[in-house]
Order: sequence, then structure tokens, then C-alpha cells
Amino acid sequence: MFNPFKSLGDLKSIRDQSMNMQQMLSSEEVVVEKNGVKVVMSGDQKIKELTIDGRDDWRVKEAIAEAIKKSQEIAAKKLTEMSGGLQGLLGGGNT
Repeated sequence: MFNPFKSLGDLKSIRDQSMNMQQMLSSEEVVVEKNGVKVVMSGDQKIKELTIDGRDDWRVKEAIAEAIKKSQEIAAKKLTEMSGGLQGLLGGGNT
């Protein structure tokens, strides 16, 4: 018999694992310096610092951050469409 409460527990476990992974990624850091440009980015793809020829350029930083966010939203939407969304996570209602 299908138990929807078990699926909710599974969803909570997946959510908790996802949040733990997000925290671990946010503590990681990547630094790239090339052609007078320095980018410091967290493992969860948030730009912490962007300098061009030694000067902070918040306009470019904000534009890149917004582009990354939008690309992540598109990827999440496509992943949801491919996986069948929440119905797939709940086992599709199979008994």
C-alpha cells in the first residue's frame, strides 16, 4: 500500500541533504586571476569579489551574478521537467 507519509519523510531527507551540500559548497572558494581580472567565487557559484586591474567593479559583478542565477533557474526548471517534478519524488502514486 502506498504510504504518502513515508514519501514526505524521504523528501525531508533529500531536502536536508541538499541543504547540507549547499552549506558545504558555500564554504568552498575558487580564485581565478587572468589578464588583470580577479574573480573570487564560492562553491555555490556566488561571486564574492570581482576586480579588474585592481579595482572593484560592482556593475560587472552584479551582471554576472544575475546571469548565473538565471542560468541556475533554467537548469532547475529543466531538471524538474525531466524528472517529472514532485510526482516523481513521491513515487508517482504507485502502490
